[in-house]
Amino acid sequence: MNVDKGYVDAPVPDDVTDLKEAILKLKKEKDAIIMAHYYQKGEIQDIADFIGDSLALAQIAARTEAKIIVMCGVHFMGETAKILCPDKKVIIPDLNAGCSLADSCPADEYEKFIRERPGHTVISYVNTTARVKSLTDILVTSGNALKIVESLSEDEKIIFGPDRNLGEYISSMTGRTMAIWDGACHVHERFSLEKIMELKKANPEAKLLVHPECKKPLQLIADKVGSTAVLLKYAVESEAGSFIVATESGIIHELQKQCPEKTFIPAPPADSTCGCNDCSFMKLNTLQKLYNCLFYELPEIVVDEQLMESARRPIERMLELSKNIGR
Repeated sequence: MNVDKGYVDAPVPDDVTDLKEAILKLKKEKDAIIMAHYYQKGEIQDIADFIGDSLALAQIAARTEAKIIVMCGVHFMGETAKILCPDKKVIIPDLNAGCSLADSCPADEYEKFIRERPGHTVISYVNTTARVKSLTDILVTSGNALKIVESLSEDEKIIFGPDRNLGEYISSMTGRTMAIWDGACHVHERFSLEKIMELKKANPEAKLLVHPECKKPLQLIADKVGSTAVLLKYAVESEAGSFIVATESGIIHELQKQCPEKTFIPAPPADSTCGCNDCSFMKLNTLQKLYNCLFYELPEIVVDEQLMESARRPIERMLELSKNIGR
């Protein structure tokens, strides 16, 4: 058994013939809960206890009674769960599952950005490291950022980071002038306006669903802009029969489960001839890694106690504001 690679590098025992069944058995024996983001592979979503966006997973982590939380997502999501549940063991199938958006906001540079703008309320996206969270006044997700910014007084000075596309979208919707950090998600940056326009021409009846981490030109032609949870709700409630989906392609698994009679077309990236735009980090998690993660209870998410305390405050403020203003 070896965890030097960032995951448990061990073969599955010969007597394990059904990985899903073995994972469910381990989960029950260890009093564990499996949480998965919408961007995970379909086979992992199917075995999870809860599937959701970053806000939903944070809310579930905050109230779970399970002894072990298995976070099938990326590293910052595991950190968030650990910060909210310091007394629980939080494990993740692969520590290499990082986040390009979180990486685009180094904590030391962000701290300098904040110090150069005294008197500002710091609003940071949940897609950040624990250290960046500790520098923050309020955390937000793509699902609640608009309402949280609107809940603040109109004369409040705001720093928003790290996603510039989400920040500019919130600014345009609220009319607020914000100091916006110049960061981005590599998946949502890759979508091609030209290829999406070709898809729209070929599928004139299809509604275009766009995540706010996408660039402004895509937001402007979208039928709906929103978080993964918002886009899912829109598709379920819409009378339309087909949709072009401009977010990470993993969401299509849940969209198709909830709307089997509808057609979902993944929007293509600019730099590829394939029809999907995948997050390579999210897709690092596999059933075998999940099994080994549960069996060995490794790799474990570890966060310094003092850092956990300072990072917890903006998360709890986000959860409280989300409760008061609605999702």
